Amino acid sequence: MAQGPLHGFRIVEFEGLGPTPFCGMLLAGLGADVLRIVRDGGASAYADVGGAILFRGRPAVTANLKSAADRAAVMQLIGKADALLEGYRPGVMERLGLGPAPACAANPRLVYARMTGWGQTGPLSPRAGHDINYIAIAGALHAIGKPSEPPTVPLNLVGDYGGGAMFLAAGVLAALLAAQRSGIGQVVDVAMTDGTALLMSLFQALAQVGEWRYERGANLLDGGRPFYRCYECADGKHVAVGALEPQFYATLLRLTGIAARPEDQNNPALWPDLTAQLDAAFKTRTRDEWAALCEPEDACVSPVLSLAEAPDHPHNKARGTFIERDAVTQAAPAPRFGSSGETPPDAPPAALDLAQALAQWGAA
Repeated sequence: MAQGPLHGFRIVEFEGLGPTPFCGMLLAGLGADVLRIVRDGGASAYADVGGAILFRGRPAVTANLKSAADRAAVMQLIGKADALLEGYRPGVMERLGLGPAPACAANPRLVYARMTGWGQTGPLSPRAGHDINYIAIAGALHAIGKPSEPPTVPLNLVGDYGGGAMFLAAGVLAALLAAQRSGIGQVVDVAMTDGTALLMSLFQALAQVGEWRYERGANLLDGGRPFYRCYECADGKHVAVGALEPQFYATLLRLTGIAARPEDQNNPALWPDLTAQLDAAFKTRTRDEWAALCEPEDACVSPVLSLAEAPDHPHNKARGTFIERDAVTQAAPAPRFGSSGETPPDAPPAALDLAQALAQWGAA
């Protein structure tokens, strides 16, 4: 059975919301042995926030972090771990006696990864916040939406998962590589504001050379071009059009029957009329009829699928992009690996008590 490229690495994950459990799920899917520390000795407080999927592949270990005995046991687990994930406000782990100083003293190779919205430093670091707040000050939220409306909230994909969980995973993996070479771990300070700002690098670069306007819906990749936006179809559903390159744009014109010259693609004076023509053309067929017509060619036109529809798309089915475990449909681990493979996800395992967890990791 595939074990994943992180097989043999042990990670302690302190339970939380948003990016921390997502990162734990990702690392477990890559083969790491992850233990989730659930506070106060009870069932997860977050089981109803995606727990059937976000908690997959790793057991919960119940611990009362107000108890000196339980904290000592958790520190024993930390002593056996390669990495630690925590997403509390700055200072919480220190007050529990589980901060970087004692943890790294007990385990010099430990990668101590800290996930917050604002970061461990800065004037906002002690303040509460959520994804929408973090992407607001990073410059991302302002850029998303229609020009005449307030910014569109892009779910919590940009801050929690793009600027947070993925940078948390990258930081952990980089620090693990460094620890393997040096024998010394380190603290990784991951802030959603930092990660989101870095995600905006392309647009920062374009803006500073006059190639990106700060108005929403006025640019190449924000719906401001008729050949890169969504259109409604005859059945009220939508298609996504991304015909950026000239050859794809020419194919789009041919399939939609629009008599425009491909060489005029980037003439702004023609965009209002072209948008109206495309809008009218797409309303002549249903979404799935357009998909059947366009997907066999390089028109860069795709059906906009709901969460319920996505698992049944032929491409996703062929790749096994979605799987079902215990009647729960979910995305399979990603990315794919040629030799080590990925760890097939299972449902959240039964909870362990601290004695069982210590025994499993040889820390008893």
